Amino acid sequence: MSVLILVLGLTWAAVMAWADAPPSAASLQESNPVPADHDGEDGDWIDLSDLSAWKPPTGTWFTAADAGLNPDNRRLLVGLESPASPGQSNAKPVLINGPIGRTHNLVSRRNFQDVEVDLEFMVSERSNSGVKLMGLYEIQIYDSFEKPDDQLKGFDNGGIYPRALMTPRYHHIDEGYRPKVNASRAPGQWQTLTIRFRAPRFDAKGTKTKCAVFERVTLNGVVVQENVQMELPTGHAHVARKEVAEGPILLQADHGPVAFRNIRARPLPPIETSR
Repeated sequence: MSVLILVLGLTWAAVMAWADAPPSAASLQESNPVPADHDGEDGDWIDLSDLSAWKPPTGTWFTAADAGLNPDNRRLLVGLESPASPGQSNAKPVLINGPIGRTHNLVSRRNFQDVEVDLEFMVSERSNSGVKLMGLYEIQIYDSFEKPDDQLKGFDNGGIYPRALMTPRYHHIDEGYRPKVNASRAPGQWQTLTIRFRAPRFDAKGTKTKCAVFERVTLNGVVVQENVQMELPTGHAHVARKEVAEGPILLQADHGPVAFRNIRARPLPPIETSR
């Protein structure tokens, strides 16, 4: 009997020690489980990995087997003739935004409404990019590696970019939506981003009846945004552009070196009853 009490006591102590331990970054994916976004046939997905999927002009974007940091300047990316990791095989091309890391944004030929976007990206040190749904609502891509969670802003990796004005000089007028946690990897490493987005709704007269919603955003397998309603577009688009019922996906290419691969999107069925 005394042996049983001792065993139970040790087990309870272990459970309490585990419960009191603060969550680590490595355990965030388990503590913020990602629902199964990828159920269904692969045929549901629309491949956007080739430059032909994007409207011209595409500027100095080029394709390569892989991408990596420039060994002579870690603030630039270079194309690689073969995959950097042994045994790695990428059937689809890697898209890189030119030798100096600044060129035309990529705008998809196809328009979307409710959509899920899934891709991998790489940035160089201190670089800046983004994915804009409908060309209006931006999920930020940024070198936020090792930035403390309590210092994250809306312009950090996985954030919803703040609104801004151009005059008297470009400046933010709100904070956007910071990512829940810093899930960023180091510059020169591939990172994954999945976005589930619900487009705004309009009545027959064109009056907006429901705002756009970032239903869920996952960065490297960790949920960083969830059910965020967008009253207005992000950046300067809230002034310069009108909200619409459907629009393209935009990959930002004019703010710093970035590479993308395995880019795909699929329309989501409307769920009006949940909006």
